[in-house]
Amino acid sequence: MYHFVWIPKYRHKVFSDPCREVMKTIIHKIGFDYDIDIVELEIPEDHIHMVVRSEPKISPSQIMQVVKSISAREFFKIFPDVKKRYFWGGKLWTQSYYVETIGDATEENICKYVQNQLVELDKKEVHGKQLELF
Repeated sequence: MYHFVWIPKYRHKVFSDPCREVMKTIIHKIGFDYDIDIVELEIPEDHIHMVVRSEPKISPSQIMQVVKSISAREFFKIFPDVKKRYFWGGKLWTQSYYVETIGDATEENICKYVQNQLVELDKKEVHGKQLELF
């Protein structure tokens, strides 16, 4: 099992609804088509967390290559206005990503972490009020 995290170019906050739900659908379809078991998937506004279970013969870099390339192409077909406004260079994702392997002991913890990403983001926004000057 692997835990992946990656971000859109320039860390634009483009994944609010309906873009979030569309991207989730796209990634789940990629998983189905390429026999990648997507255990958890959460999409805050400016990054993606994904936990996958895959065959050992498929490397994490191959998984990312497939997911990033197909998801960007499909996302831009559905939302050409987002591409024009935020990603005029034509690339949705940065080249980098984070990946870690997950053992049996940490699988449950990582899945809970991914599931709680939007809850944690909401908490930060509530407590992150800007200070008043006077």
